[in-house]
This record gives sequence, structure tokens and C-alpha cells, in this order.
Amino acid sequence: MLRTRTAILEAAAGCVERDGVRKVTMGEIASAAGVAKATLYNHFRTKDAVLAALVDARVAALAAECVAIAEGHARDDAGPRPAVPGLAASDLGLRLPGALVHAAAGLASYPPLHRVATDEPALLLPLVVPGGGRGWFQARAAVGDVLLAAGEAAAPEAVDLVLRWLVGQLLWPMAPAQAELEAAFLASGLAGPVQLAVPPPVTPAQAEPGGSDGLGWPP
Repeated sequence: MLRTRTAILEAAAGCVERDGVRKVTMGEIASAAGVAKATLYNHFRTKDAVLAALVDARVAALAAECVAIAEGHARDDAGPRPAVPGLAASDLGLRLPGALVHAAAGLASYPPLHRVATDEPALLLPLVVPGGGRGWFQARAAVGDVLLAAGEAAAPEAVDLVLRWLVGQLLWPMAPAQAELEAAFLASGLAGPVQLAVPPPVTPAQAEPGGSDGLGWPP
């Protein structure tokens, strides 16, 4: 079951990269995954559900890589940790700045998202407006995990600040040097004490009652 789901998501990523969101069909995804359409529908009821799962899987994988960097030991497949101007060598664990740079690069360079941003930028709106849906709950949890791994407090306002910075990479990706500089500034600001009255975080049970688990992308 897990292998089939993985094959479907990998096929969907390839189809979106090649054709864009609007042109991809469930039949094409099934064919690319090497499964029957009935099998595809057993896993996902709609194309939107497939693409939402693809985004969730990418966020989870990227979060795991960033947690490893924030803990000071990047995974073998996470790539080299970038140098951040203005940080001492002892800080290049690479802790929070390195994790942020890696996340920004991972979002900006992901081929399916790059194709959508280039050809169908309006479809990225559900991904660049942080809200209270289940997908955003998962994204906030991932950012919180990275902050905690870096030894920082995962306060709601800190999580949302990082999340807002990261989603900007989808429509307006930065050059590596700029990302490194901004990550250093952001990490420096998050390290200082902040006392703000903030609302409690949204829980999955509170997230958009009756709403879709998909992205709202065209069928």
C-alpha cells in the first residue's frame, strides 16, 4: 500500500512538472504510476486530493531534512549545509539559519511547484496564504519542530513569521546569497525574547469544519 501510494505521488509530481496542473488527468497519473485507475481511486478520490497529498509529502520530507540540519547533523541526502554571512563557525551546526536556507531552496527548486509558479501562478494562492486548514496545521507543526530542534521557542508568532517567509519562496524565490542573509537576520530576531499576546494555535479539529482536505485546484 505504501509503495503504491509513493509511486502515485512520484508519478503525479512528474506529470505536473511536464504538463502543469490543469492538463494533468487521473488517467495520466495512473498510467505514469503503473497502476489501474481503480487502484488510484482507492487511494485518492480526486486529482486535487492527489496533489494535496503530494504537497504534504514534500513538506514532511523537507521538514525532516531541516530538523536534521537544525540539530547539527544534516542527513546524507540533504546536501551540503550553506555558509551564512555574519555567523561564527561554531554556529554553522547549522542550526536555524541553515535549516531556513535549506527549506527556502527546497521550496524554490521543487520542479512541480516551479512549473506551477511559472505557468499557473494563480493556482499557488492556496499555498501562499497561511490559513487554518489541516494542511496549514501540518506546516505549522513542521516549522515548530525545526525551531525546537534548533533550540528556539516554537511560539505561535515565531512559527507564523517563519512560515510567511518560507511561502514567499514559492512566488518570489531568492538567490542563494540573499536567502542566506535573510535567514541569518530572521534567526537572529527569533533568538531574542518576544513578549506578545497571541491567540491559541488552531488545532486540526478547529480547522475549517466541513472544508476540503484538498487544495481547491481545478479538476
